[in-house]
Amino acid sequence: MKRNKEETTETINKIIDVARSYFTKHGYADSTLEDIANEAELTRGSIYHHFRNKKGLFHVVLESVQKEVAERIETEAAKSDDVWEQLLLGCRAFVAAAVEPQNKRVMLIDGPAVLGWETWRMMDEHNSMRLLRGQLQMMEQQGCLKPVSVDAMTHCLSGSLNESALWIAQMPDYQQSLEATMRVISHMLTGFKSETVIEE
Repeated sequence: MKRNKEETTETINKIIDVARSYFTKHGYADSTLEDIANEAELTRGSIYHHFRNKKGLFHVVLESVQKEVAERIETEAAKSDDVWEQLLLGCRAFVAAAVEPQNKRVMLIDGPAVLGWETWRMMDEHNSMRLLRGQLQMMEQQGCLKPVSVDAMTHCLSGSLNESALWIAQMPDYQQSLEATMRVISHMLTGFKSETVIEE
């Protein structure tokens, strides 16, 4: 029984990996379940057994991409003990990860187009935006922020990061564009700094 479960998990992971590769290289529209099945050395029936359809498979692939990006944000932010530095490191990690070839098309281009903005935004809220909101809430509790709505700031900053990632992805010099973006974000966030910090 345990072996059957392990084999099922392996099959599902294999399908997701192959599908992610296809969606990245060819885009959602030009990827077929037949191609994905052939590459994974499985039948289309096997894919339908685990996923409702191509859209359902894409949904799972996007979810895995967003979770990976969220993990990178947490890892990078944890490299500093300063809450402002944590915020900037997290923002940088998101943008840098989002524009990488294995993430960009699935996460920023096909994601909203295939699943719709509402679904895409809901998935984003469960991953990167959740971490951003949590960081801002902690900063608010410590008195690091001016009296603004954390929800409003979360959505404004998240929107800026997503748009920045799309812009950077189109630029010929990725590193230069990333640095320029982070300078703007850093200056923008400076305006939210509180002059007083609540002592623990």
